[in-house]
Amino acid sequence: MPQPDGGEVTRSNSGTAERTDLQKAAMAVGAVFLLVGVLGFIPGITSNYGDMSFAGHHSEAKLLGIFQVSVLHNIVHLLFGAAGIAMARQARTAYLYLVGGGVIYLVLWLYGLVIGKESSANFVPVNNADNWLHLLLGLGMIAAGVLLSRRAAAATGTTR
Repeated sequence: MPQPDGGEVTRSNSGTAERTDLQKAAMAVGAVFLLVGVLGFIPGITSNYGDMSFAGHHSEAKLLGIFQVSVLHNIVHLLFGAAGIAMARQARTAYLYLVGGGVIYLVLWLYGLVIGKESSANFVPVNNADNWLHLLLGLGMIAAGVLLSRRAAAATGTTR
């Protein structure tokens, strides 16, 4: 059945709509962010858990002993994950989540490069491991959004 965004929705044998690969990708990214947000609040998975602050570079907590986190950082992951799951309901919003979220992560990568790690501007907080992860997430999300939307458009003979 044709959709306003040019994508196709197919019906399974049970009569329910099947998700496009674009929607599945947004759902998966959202689920991972939800998981990361929850894991950031679990002692043991997050090292130095007792030294976690609400925000700022003074938080010594590190998810998996690598990525600097704070309560605010974890809440942002939870909200970003929930947004991904909600936006995965439609192909158009799934595309916006992946590409827009990718742009946000590239901006966070740039932010992490230019701020002083010990300055009050590092309120999220981020460290070098976070910066590399933000770069990879940004590029990966944008690539997934663009490539999966092009593949869907090619399959249906439509253009964006």
